[in-house]
Amino acid sequence: MRGTDKPRSSPLVPDAVGADIARHDWESITCGCGRTAGHLVDTLWAAAEGHPAAFRALEGHAFLSARLYPPAPAVCGVLMAVWSAGPPRLATREALLWTLLSLLGSEDDGSSYEAGLYGQCAAFVRAGLPQLRRAAAAATGSVSAAYVGGIVELLGLDA
Repeated sequence: MRGTDKPRSSPLVPDAVGADIARHDWESITCGCGRTAGHLVDTLWAAAEGHPAAFRALEGHAFLSARLYPPAPAVCGVLMAVWSAGPPRLATREALLWTLLSLLGSEDDGSSYEAGLYGQCAAFVRAGLPQLRRAAAAATGSVSAAYVGGIVELLGLDA
């Protein structure tokens, strides 16, 4: 197990993304699998390093089918930090956009979280929407553009 005296880092992960992962108290968040969300940190680092499978591994933890779980807003914030750090390579970009689409295609859990889980996720995505739209415009007809189109539609901003 890693010591807590040295922050985690990776040459593949920009400092801003590492800081976004570190700013959350993952151990205090109940994961969709029933454990604490602390075990998602490794998955988020793998996603930030560009491993497409890591994004799919968030299913069942931040979301499942049409349901969001408490880690969803923090996960969404990290994913948008990854996107904002620079356009990921194609496979990573498509996996990231699929995950955002899955999060936004889920329903709020009806809990008393401030803006609701969905509202918090949507706020993170809306903040990065100009970058998403630019990427879609640069790749018209691509899978990435289709995912961005779905995201925009789910946010109700397709008009």
